[in-house]
Amino acid sequence: MEDNSKKNSLRELLLERRDNTSSDLLKIASKKIQKRINKVYAFKDAQKIGLYYPIGSEILTQDIIQELISKGKEVFLPKVIGKNMEFRKIEDFGSLEMGNFDIMEPKEYCEVNNNLDIIVVPTVGISPAGVRLGYGHGFYDKFLAKNKTLTISLTLEKQIIKNIPKSKYDINIDWIITEDRMFQSEK
Repeated sequence: MEDNSKKNSLRELLLERRDNTSSDLLKIASKKIQKRINKVYAFKDAQKIGLYYPIGSEILTQDIIQELISKGKEVFLPKVIGKNMEFRKIEDFGSLEMGNFDIMEPKEYCEVNNNLDIIVVPTVGISPAGVRLGYGHGFYDKFLAKNKTLTISLTLEKQIIKNIPKSKYDINIDWIITEDRMFQSEK
């Protein structure tokens, strides 16, 4: 996916801003977000849920994953295969191994299912309209273009910015949840 210099500089700025969050603050924000996500009916009612395993200063999702598994929900994490991404079901954290981009991914034997009820998407930055800035590889946008499903972005309040340049490949996010609020995007 092509990326313009405005997106790249915005990505750098937002990653630096997020990376400067203390680990204690990140843990507190992640706990607040975990409580909020359970108030979104579409998430609460979903049976097959796509999530991500956090890297760097991303919102911590391990407790959400564990909670869903203990509730008997089906949890799927992304696995990068070449230039594409697919979701695979995990039973527990033992179903994961280090994969592409040093991200924990489901092991080869995990069942593939891209027909999910909802997907929680990692986010570098997002606008109130739901225009998401990711890491620039386009895996989620390509996946979501082919697999229409409800999406949720978990992000710090300081990562929400008014305008993010949108390319024709960018897929808007439906719900935005921060440590302070949750809302549907203004598509």
